[in-house]
Amino acid sequence: MTPTPVQSIAPVRVALDPTTRMTRASLFADANANKELMLRARLRLVLPEDIWVHEVSTSFPDATLRLLTGVPMGERALELGEVRATDPQPVAEAIRSHPDIVDYETLYTGDRRTIAQYEADERSLYAFLWDSSLPPEFPIVVEDGEMEFEVTATQAQFEAFGSALEETGRRYELLTLVHTEEDESLLTDRQRECLMVAQRRGYFEVPRGCTLVELSEALGVDKSTASETIRRGTARVVEQFLTRRE
Repeated sequence: MTPTPVQSIAPVRVALDPTTRMTRASLFADANANKELMLRARLRLVLPEDIWVHEVSTSFPDATLRLLTGVPMGERALELGEVRATDPQPVAEAIRSHPDIVDYETLYTGDRRTIAQYEADERSLYAFLWDSSLPPEFPIVVEDGEMEFEVTATQAQFEAFGSALEETGRRYELLTLVHTEEDESLLTDRQRECLMVAQRRGYFEVPRGCTLVELSEALGVDKSTASETIRRGTARVVEQFLTRRE
């Protein structure tokens, strides 16, 4: 069935340049004036050079560091982190031995990824999200000194978030900005669930973070059902994405 056309918000992009900042006016120029409208944005942020994750990620630029969850604890943060790399052990050791990391505990080790729980002395990785009253949506992904993350909020909350982000003086780029109801009208509940689980488990990444069998077990369905649902959902997302740009 052909999806019903919907009005989209054109992505706003800002060059990652020290002299360039995204103003609130440009950020929401195409947004609906309704302050209760729910928006979802994905951003890329250049990390400060003085935090541990910048040092580790730039030392291993081909590795992917994924913050699966994090909870502020005073001046520290309790975090659950994943490393994905051809050889994740050197990256994991660099994290474990960093002076800003304490109580490092390995929970899983495989050929291409490790998962560990630890406390980080520097919580500014996502503290500005908490300070703006927007809880971070995990996973937060860091590669070669840059962090990608998503936030979902009303337009009014986004305006407050934009102000908080500008005050940090950090370089960033808004990758996408869409109405959440676009996604809701596009996919069935089951398709949305399957795609979200697949994305969280790294099924669409290269190399894959999980197999189709592992994904089907997580969804509680057989392999063929998982495959068909994901293919149909992915096809609708791709069709909608391409249709917007015609």
